[in-house]
Amino acid sequence: MEALGTHLLAEYYECDYDILNDVFSIEDIMLKSALSAGASVVAKNFHRFEPYGVSGVIIIAESHLAIHTWPEYNFATVDVFTCGDSVDPNICHDFLIKAFKSKKSTMEKVLRGALKIPELRKKKEIISKL
Repeated sequence: MEALGTHLLAEYYECDYDILNDVFSIEDIMLKSALSAGASVVAKNFHRFEPYGVSGVIIIAESHLAIHTWPEYNFATVDVFTCGDSVDPNICHDFLIKAFKSKKSTMEKVLRGALKIPELRKKKEIISKL
């Protein structure tokens, strides 16, 4: 099935506490993850909560990466949403497993904007003619 975008919903278990609780490490890891997949970074914003936890987002030209960590549970969730074919979100996922030192992870792939919708198919046909 063709789609406008791919949305990965990932969970990372048994991760390194110190990494998950360090806003600078999380920002660096998420940035490197996006770049490793070929994304074009537009903006980023990260925040560390007290006493622990980090949330952040990287806006990419192709959409976004978002994270929230629960260091106290050695757990993190990440959304990677990419539009088009120029960025492979699976590369981000593989990168994050290693960077978080995750011993277990899950990932669900959701196709967004499925082109079975007639209006979307028509738009794609118009764009391809340009």
